[in-house]
Amino acid sequence: MRKYLYFMLPILMVSLINISSVFASIKVGLIYDVRGRGDLSFCDAAYNGAKKSVDKWNIKLTEVNPTQNTDTEMALRRLAKLKFDLIIGVGFQFQEPMNRVAVDFPNVNFALIDAVAKPENVASLIYKAHEGTFLAGVIAALKTETKKVGFVGGMKVPLVEAFEIGYAAGIKNTDTNIELLVNYVGVTPQAFNDPAKGKELALAQYNKGADIILAAAGASGLGVLEAAKQTGKYIIWVDSNGNGLVPGQVLTSIIKGVELSVYQMIENVITGKFTGGVKNYGLKEGGIEYIVDDDNKSLLSEDILEMVKDFKSKIISGEIVVPHLRSQTKKVESEKEK
Repeated sequence: MRKYLYFMLPILMVSLINISSVFASIKVGLIYDVRGRGDLSFCDAAYNGAKKSVDKWNIKLTEVNPTQNTDTEMALRRLAKLKFDLIIGVGFQFQEPMNRVAVDFPNVNFALIDAVAKPENVASLIYKAHEGTFLAGVIAALKTETKKVGFVGGMKVPLVEAFEIGYAAGIKNTDTNIELLVNYVGVTPQAFNDPAKGKELALAQYNKGADIILAAAGASGLGVLEAAKQTGKYIIWVDSNGNGLVPGQVLTSIIKGVELSVYQMIENVITGKFTGGVKNYGLKEGGIEYIVDDDNKSLLSEDILEMVKDFKSKIISGEIVVPHLRSQTKKVESEKEK
């Protein structure tokens, strides 16, 4: 038996080395949008998912951080020509460039976050953030003392408006007497990277009586965070867990499954199970969640948590369908008038 083990040990060692070498040869490219790493939100969540894959499989990760002159299509083509196994575009602005590039490299796997691309070799990762912000709206409605709450969005596009629409629906389903103040940082991609403007808008809302603001503004949300610190009022974070950013003031964080989905896409490439097409991540799929941990649990009573849990169950079952488009909210309002 001992001789057998001595014989098998070198074979096992070689096998493990070969497996490790295979994983190390897998190349994944992560191309960020606008701010890049350090936004404590969207881009950081994507990196965290990729980093978990690096730690587990020792894959080779290449990050492309945006600069003033970054050409997203050029970056996609450069990594595709280098025969990367998976190229991930972090943000909806990669939609058109990826539509053009992916068809030219049918043997390369692509993943697109927050938008749908047409080529068959692109996995389009879509998150039902509006389901999460609905629950945030419930929390805000139950927690506000002024009957005024706020929303600060980044770029005014349907993707970000869905956060606002879900938030508003959660508020209305809880208390119709609450006023919602809404502002957007801008109408260009730079709106996701303007903390000064985010702070200005948040301070204005706090000064008008809002005691809770949900920030869905990328790096501009860092300005909203500063405004919350300055006024001592509440904030709701999104995309990643920000509960510990200002303990005692972040009511909750609504996380999209960016970290989860990036990790899953890399895992699918490694296991040979990668497929293109739309991948949905909502409450039902575990891709959207509200966070309660040591940093914020003292802020949320058992009554609040029970009500949020009840609404979550109704969304998952389909009893409540959360709107994410302006047209859907108008339809609901017209039906109520009838």
